[in-house]
Amino acid sequence: MATTEQTVTVQSAGGTEQNVVVVQQPAAVPDNQLMVTEIKGHREWSTGLFDVCSDVTTSLLGFFCLNYLKCTLASRTGEGCLMPFCVTGAMIITRSRIRTMGGIEGSAFKDCIVTNFCEPCAVCQMHRELSNMGIN
Repeated sequence: MATTEQTVTVQSAGGTEQNVVVVQQPAAVPDNQLMVTEIKGHREWSTGLFDVCSDVTTSLLGFFCLNYLKCTLASRTGEGCLMPFCVTGAMIITRSRIRTMGGIEGSAFKDCIVTNFCEPCAVCQMHRELSNMGIN
């Protein structure tokens, strides 16, 4: 998309006129004010699913204390600590929530596959992602 420049004359508070070059026009307001993000994310996860060496502490917690890490994830995403143990599919929901919060590409189907077949790795990845997003 080509950038067009436009020169506009504006009057300052003191009454003097100045020429201002406008490089970027204001963006159009979306039609649906209720939608806060696009359906498809705009980025990938900041760490890989099997990127266990990037955060050894989280990896050890995921291996030895998975339930503690699940509880921490639920709390960090605004849910109750018992959510992973009381809600069917809680890690799928948590993963989808983190993807939405971070604008991460993916789908509910992929979330389901990853959390059902690689749950410890998925929980560790979600924990690292929240840390990288600055959510403690």
